[in-house]
Amino acid sequence: MLGGKLMPPIARRRLRIALSVVAVLGLVTAVFFAVSARARFIVGGAMVNLGYRMQDPISDYDFVHHHDLTPDQIWNELVSQNHLAAAVRKKFPRTSRHPVVAMVVCMDARVDTSELTGDTRKYYYVVRTAGSVLADQEEEMLELAVANGVKVIVLTRHTDCAAEKVAADPVARKQYPNLSAAVDEREKRIAELLARPAIAAKIKSGELLVKRMNIDTMTEELLPLPAAPAASTAPATSTAVAPKDSSTVVPAVAPAH
Repeated sequence: MLGGKLMPPIARRRLRIALSVVAVLGLVTAVFFAVSARARFIVGGAMVNLGYRMQDPISDYDFVHHHDLTPDQIWNELVSQNHLAAAVRKKFPRTSRHPVVAMVVCMDARVDTSELTGDTRKYYYVVRTAGSVLADQEEEMLELAVANGVKVIVLTRHTDCAAEKVAADPVARKQYPNLSAAVDEREKRIAELLARPAIAAKIKSGELLVKRMNIDTMTEELLPLPAAPAASTAPATSTAVAPKDSSTVVPAVAPAH
């Protein structure tokens, strides 16, 4: 009854629908906050993954053409998509977090670091370079990240890497000499990073863990690196040694003089 009179049927239906919606929303909210943080994380990840799966089959970049687009058309579509994403983010801002992990990953588009970690939260610094090769600026950036609170560095390679294929092909090496030289120096650069006093001190004290992993490009699973090649004749200061866990690296100790 409403005001001493019976509500008309259509009003009663609308009221029932409204009350049902409120009840469902209340139940969902109660369940959401009642379940554990890990359960919410897993459900959220499943929903993100559903979004990926919905977009994945759409092969036309601008939803109309296949690959027959001009650079200007591609740029315009990118800007349009960015504006849409930014508008959503303004409505639903993300939480800012301080990263605790730094990852070095190849620029290969098949490797998605959000799917790699299964985590959309902003706990990760991601350094992406051709062939996962560090240069001076990346080494310094990683050192700065560690100074700012990063506790784990993950140095990765990945299967079916184009940069590694170029470096292994004598003909391709001539066409891409700088890329090939960079891949050749990858181990040297990693040794330089580990030998930095601030990095070495954090590793020694147990405040920093450095892992070397291989990414399966098709599944994005982190796997152990392939077996290392035969030991080189380079001095100990240019290499890194592995403790019990072969994926964990520590700075090499220079021989006493």
